Amino acid sequence: MNIAQHFALIDELCFRPFPAEHGPSAGGTGGPGHFVAVLASSHGLRVGDPAERAVTVGQYEKFRDALYECLAPRWGETDPWNLETVLLRTEGEDIPEPWAGLGARARVAYLWEAQGTGRWVAVAVADRDETDEVQLLAVVTETAPP
Repeated sequence: MNIAQHFALIDELCFRPFPAEHGPSAGGTGGPGHFVAVLASSHGLRVGDPAERAVTVGQYEKFRDALYECLAPRWGETDPWNLETVLLRTEGEDIPEPWAGLGARARVAYLWEAQGTGRWVAVAVADRDETDEVQLLAVVTETAPP
C-alpha cells in the first residue's frame, strides 16, 4: 500500500475534468460530477473465510486512517461520517451519486471540502456487502454531501 501514491491520485482527481458519461475512470468509475477511485481491493474474499475478511477490513481501515493523517493537515481535521444515515435516507429520499452508492458500500468515511477546488473528497472502506471484495475507496465529487 503506497499512501503517497493514493494521496497523489486524490490530489489529481481534485482537478481532473469529470467524465461526461458513467463508466470506468481513474482506477475505478466516474460520471458527470464525480469519480470513485478504488485505491486497493482484496482478492478472493467474495466467498472467502469471514475471519480473513475481518483482518482485511481492519488493514484497510488502517490505510484509510493513514490517508486521513495525510489529508487532515491540508483540509482540516474532521470526525468520521456515519454513512448508515445516508443508506437509511435512500429509502425515502433521492440521494445523489456518488453519495447513495457510497452509503450502500461503506459504513464510515472521512469527508472534506477540498478548499479551492469546488470539490468534496471522501475516503472509505467498502465492506458492507459480504459477497463483494473489500475495497479502499476515494470519492471526489462536485456534489455536496446530503
